Formats: sequence, structure tokens, C-alpha cells
Amino acid sequence: MCGIIGIIGKEDVAERLVDGLKRLEYRGYDSAGVATVHDGAIERRRAEGKLANLVKELAGEPLPGTTGIAHTRWATHGAPTTSNAHPHATGEVALVHNGIIENFKTLRDELQARGRHFDSQTDTEVVAHLVSELVEQGASPKDAVAQVLPRLHGAFALAILFRSHPDLLIGARLGSPLVVGYGEGETFLGSDALALAPLTQRIAYLEEGDWVVITKDGADIFDKDDKPVERPITISGVTGELISKGNHRHYMLKEIYEQPVVVAQTLRSYLRRMDDQVSLPVPDFDLGSIRRVTIVACGTSYYAGMVAKYWFEQFARVPVDIDVASEFRYRDPVMEDGGLMIVISQSGETADTLAALRHARAEGQKIAAVVNVPTSTMAREADLLLPTHAGPEIGVASTKAFTCQLAVLAALAANLARAKGRLDEKAEKELVRHLAEAPAALNAALAYDESIEAMAHLVAAARDVLYLGRGPDYPLALEGALKLKEISYIHAEGYAAGEMKHGPIALIDDQVPVIVLAPSGPLFEKTVSNMQEVQARGGKVVLISDYDGVQAAGEGCIATITMPKVHPLIAPMVYAVPVQLLAYHVAVLKGTDVDQPRNLAKSVTVE
Repeated sequence: MCGIIGIIGKEDVAERLVDGLKRLEYRGYDSAGVATVHDGAIERRRAEGKLANLVKELAGEPLPGTTGIAHTRWATHGAPTTSNAHPHATGEVALVHNGIIENFKTLRDELQARGRHFDSQTDTEVVAHLVSELVEQGASPKDAVAQVLPRLHGAFALAILFRSHPDLLIGARLGSPLVVGYGEGETFLGSDALALAPLTQRIAYLEEGDWVVITKDGADIFDKDDKPVERPITISGVTGELISKGNHRHYMLKEIYEQPVVVAQTLRSYLRRMDDQVSLPVPDFDLGSIRRVTIVACGTSYYAGMVAKYWFEQFARVPVDIDVASEFRYRDPVMEDGGLMIVISQSGETADTLAALRHARAEGQKIAAVVNVPTSTMAREADLLLPTHAGPEIGVASTKAFTCQLAVLAALAANLARAKGRLDEKAEKELVRHLAEAPAALNAALAYDESIEAMAHLVAAARDVLYLGRGPDYPLALEGALKLKEISYIHAEGYAAGEMKHGPIALIDDQVPVIVLAPSGPLFEKTVSNMQEVQARGGKVVLISDYDGVQAAGEGCIATITMPKVHPLIAPMVYAVPVQLLAYHVAVLKGTDVDQPRNLAKSVTVE
């Protein structure tokens, strides 16, 4: 969600801070701001809306200073107004904050009782006042922060600027990520490595509870007990090239088109083509002893987990529970001995999923993490790390991360099946060969982009859209509906095709397009039967199938989208492409902000 960047530099930093914010736009935001220290005073520029508004503010009133912080805010407490935009400041400190301070009302009441005045509706401003109050009483910045951090309940990443110490920044994290970047005579803070990509490749990831004092010469890191610690400096490998749109109109379209390459890269890490075997990192536990699998994720990652449930139970014959991460802990789940929790997250920082991971860990479960950021908190806390190798995903609506998650989960299902003695050598070879066909099939699916664009107007005029599928195509129906909702703002719902007659069919009329996912195969006739029930009631059907399926059932549809004929194992990956492209072209027709849809954030790091 919110983005943070801080710089202690050799020259004025405002322009570079804004450049850093531009690289964080993908996280989603509704206001932005910058603060620096100059001539013994803290100066701020803030604006609601897009970064262009902040750039205009800075053009009218430039902001000098070699030490500064900047922020893109996604509103939680308080409306997205200029007064609620970060940085928040007093006469002594300015700070930016990702996360939520859960006890802010109690702290604010306490501060107001002592005569402190608040200018915003945010939870963040209480932190500025707490630190400022101690500094005004004579505490050093380091001592003030050390006293305040234990009083904050919730989740936070903080970057704090001090009027009286212009060559100093302090950062802290609890539940929200924060990284330190090391330059030549300069030091940086960022909410992720992307923010710092053009500034430095030398990155240290703060761990849970860490806080850091940075100067232009380096960083002193302390753990949650205020003890000095060392965190390894790694090379991030993130460059500006990886986060450019290239020749594409939007990041989302670029990332849809990257799928054949990134799925191939991901599968290359998990398949040994020389002998057609699955080869995963060796966990420090016996995979064959796993008696039950629990999958936890949010949003698109949850739908990837729903597909994986079919695979784990079909191939490995291991029972699988799947939960929305935000619900998992609150139903007091029964965690049996010998269980494996699989967490799925693009960022590896999703707050609900991370909380579920820690709950399962406390209940004695082994943890596997399917993440796109191998340095993330989930990656570091897992027993088995399974990276997706999708590269940075900038578009808020997930595309390539989803198909790479499916590739990893399919490989893990096969590996678990082999460990459980449910998959013989011949079956494994066949499965691997089908997985290896996925990149070419994805590429073939992209060839239908123009035909999907040509029929997008049939959906763009609708107020409501339904998606139907059976088996693993049911989660794809849910994912297709989510994509359409996210970026076009059309109400859409996904259903298991067989459930239509149990209620949703009442919604059918000639104004509701119905997208049917029905690859030819064992479930095709059942799905087509449900589709015909829709057509009999005047429903307007868009059929997504392969050539055989379109020939068998395409008559009477308002449009058909023909996919390559593929094995059922890889169909969910391949059929992700048309639902992504359909949502994309509908959104473009409607003129919405495809890459940064309203109200959404890329990485949800608060509960």
C-alpha cells in the first residue's frame, strides 16, 4: 500500500524523492508529500490526488534540502485530503508512516490533554507528537524514538526527519516492510527495493521490530530490544528497465504479455527436463509425512490456491483446506500434527497472510511460501521458499504473478504426490511434459488479443457480468470477475456453473453478459448444459473454449474466444490470459485508470 522513500544526500533531494515516489505509484495511493530540512526548519509540500499535483506544488515552491522523506498515502484513517497527506510534522519532526497505529485514539487523547494540537484526522500524527514532545524536552532523536516505539500498537514502517539534526533519519518497522539502501556518501530508506532502484543496488532488509539510525556515512540497526544488530547487505538486482512499460500502453498489458517468458523462467527452476522430473528446493522436513495441507491467501492469490486444491487432492490425495487469510485466525482453526501451511502472496508482505503464517507456526505447522519477492518477510519466515520468478509486477491488478503462482503450485503438487508415493515415474514424466508446454500455450493464447479487443464493447456497456466455470475453471471464473471489477468498476460475480440453478440464474436477462469458461474435456458437456440454461432465459453468452468446444457449443453465443487446446493441468494458466485481456480491453474502453484503479493498493500491509 503506502510508499516511503528517504534520502540523506550530497545535494538537494526533492527531485529524487519524487522520482522514487513515481516508482512506488504501483502500490496505489490517493495523496502524496515531501518534507526536507533546510536552514534549521522543516519544509513540506503535500497534495491530494496524483503525483502530478505534488509536482506542480514543487514547481511553484521548490523544496531545498539534502535530507528528506516522501510518501504516497492510501487512506485508512481520515479522508484523502491535503491535510491528511504525509509527511506529518511538528516544529521539531516530520515523519511518514505505512500501516495502522491501533491505539492512536488513546494516545491522541493523552497528547491533547497535555495541550498538543492536531491538524489531521490520521493515526500517524500521534507518532509525530510523541517523538516531538520528547525532543522538545531535551531527548536525543535516538532516545526519543526508542521510548516511543514500544508505545505503538499495530503495524508500521516509519521514516522520521529531525529539524535540529539535518543529517539524520530514523526508520522503524513492525509488520510493514522497510529497507536501507547504501550509496557512496549517501544513505536511503525505502518501503521496497523498487523505490531505491536507480539510487543503489546495495540493500539491507530490516527484520520485524528493527529500527535504524541512518546518516550519510551508513546505518546503525537495532532490534526490538534496542540491541545493535547487523543485517546482511544484498544486491537487489532491481533496475529501472524492469519497471518500465516498454512499448506497451499500460503496465498491466506489458505484464500480461510477459507471461510466456516468466512462466518459462519459473518452471525452469522447478523442472528437470533432462529426465522429466520435478525438482524443488529440499525442505528441512519430510514432505512425505505431510498429512494435511492448509492454503491461505488473499484476492487473486487465493484463487491460485483454489486451483491448487484440486491438484493436491487429485495427484497427492492429501486433504486440503483453503482460507481467505483475513478470516483464517478468527475461526480458531484446528491445526493437526503433520500439517503444511502454504501461504501465497505476490509481495510476501500481505498483512493478513503473514498473520496467518505466524498463527500456523505457533500451532506447529510447517510453512511453505509461494512469493514473488524472495527477500520478503514471508520468504524469510518459511521452512520452504518457493519463488515465482515473475519479476516486478507494477500493475495493481495481478496477472503474471498469478500464472507463475499456478506454475509453482502445480510443481509442488507433483512433488508432494511423488513424496507420498501417489505418482509413479511414468506419470511424473507425463505431468512434467504438460507443464513444459505451458509457455508456448500462453503465447498462443496471446495471439487472440485483437479478437478479444474487438468484442470488448459487448461487455463494456453492462452494469453486471457473470462468469461461470467448473472444476479448476471455477476459480478462474472468480478471478475473471475480480479482474473486471478491479479495473473497469463493473459489478461482476463468478460462480460454479452447476450452482446457477440454485439461485444466481434469477439474475439472467438480456442485459447481463455471461462469460463461460469451458475447455473441451471431461467437464465440458456439464458446463455447456449450464450455459444452455442461461441462453434459454435470454442470457447473452461469451464462450471461452478451444476450437472443438467452440464448434460444439458456440452457436447462439454473442461472441466466442478460441483458445489453444491444452491438457487440463495447464488450462487454468492458459485461460487466465483471455479473462485478463477481456478485463483490460473493457477498462480501456471505459477510460478507467488501468494500472492504478481507484481505492486499491498493490500490497496490503495492514489488516
